[in-house]
Amino acid sequence: MINEQYKKMLEGKSVIRKLSEAATARGKEIGYENVFDYSLGNPSVPVPEKFTEVMIELLKTKNSMELHGYSPSLGIASVKDKIARSLNKRFGMNYTGNHIFPTTGAAGALAHAIRCVTKPGDEVLTFAPYFPEYNFYVNMTGAKLKVVPADTRNFQINFKHFEEMLDEKTAAVLINTPNNPSGAVYNRETLQKLAELLLRKQEEFGHDIFLISDEPYREIIFEGVDAPYVSEFYDNTLSCYSYSKSLSLPGERIGYVAVNPKCRDAQLISAICGQISRGIGHNCPSSIIQLAVSQVLDETSNMSVYEVNRNLLYQELTSLGFTCIKPGGTFYIFPRALEENAEIFCQKALKYDLILVPSDSFGVPGYFRMAYCIDTEKVERSLYALRKFVKENY
Repeated sequence: MINEQYKKMLEGKSVIRKLSEAATARGKEIGYENVFDYSLGNPSVPVPEKFTEVMIELLKTKNSMELHGYSPSLGIASVKDKIARSLNKRFGMNYTGNHIFPTTGAAGALAHAIRCVTKPGDEVLTFAPYFPEYNFYVNMTGAKLKVVPADTRNFQINFKHFEEMLDEKTAAVLINTPNNPSGAVYNRETLQKLAELLLRKQEEFGHDIFLISDEPYREIIFEGVDAPYVSEFYDNTLSCYSYSKSLSLPGERIGYVAVNPKCRDAQLISAICGQISRGIGHNCPSSIIQLAVSQVLDETSNMSVYEVNRNLLYQELTSLGFTCIKPGGTFYIFPRALEENAEIFCQKALKYDLILVPSDSFGVPGYFRMAYCIDTEKVERSLYALRKFVKENY
């Protein structure tokens, strides 16, 4: 008999994926260039040229087993050492290679980090708006995800509700900054206040509370925005990173868990992650991609297009009467819909070939997300459709 839990999940397919599939189908009818698809956060800029050169050089000069054999269960030591040195240089940390655990992207990093610091029955708190897949990442470990209501004034942390929800069952807090879907970046004041509260609650409850920081958008920060490194503020932090956005490599599925050297049992956590891999089969990320990424750690794709697109959309949306926080990073913008029901709003937009994602699954009703990782030329053409949609309906 098949697993009923997974069977039931088929009925709750991601709304983002549904809309992306609808956009693809519509594209076959009218040409995808005429569908203004803001559904999927798939990086649209090329990988850095240096990454391509490194891949070619590796294929020409390294032996087949080194490139295509299984990597060690805890990751390639030289790669881990390079990642640690890069983080130390950039953020003033004190990582060693033993604090780095390579994973299959940020999802793989979260899969390990959550299991490492929770057990069935524990609670993990996160903050709305949040990435909907967190529900599955957490709840299917046996822990329970609880969502703190949003502070919609600026999408920083709603500390009043957060403190009310923190209790003895809280084993971890999961944050995402820069944030998908809002584009908000947690500032120093927010992170300092978060750290102070967690330290106080650790002492009150008599057990560790880990901070799991989901950071795939760490490098997509716009001019004038301060984006502090989360692990600076709180010792019991596990940073979950992916090169999907910074190097435009989502299909390569490469990232890592970085264990703050000051956290409890810091020297054990990477090894424990290796044991977790045995249970979930989420192990041994690609050897060649580990080796290639380790040679371009200080590189990023040219992501300036995302800031250009943000500026175009923010100006147009606000001029049309939308309430919207200006994103400090990522390639998402999160305006309030022009009617209470965001799903109905987004359904109406489909008639104008605007593919917008309603906010209900992000934990904040009444908003919608636009993933503007598309060509600027297409953003510019979409503005006419957006104006027409608003004029004819609102």
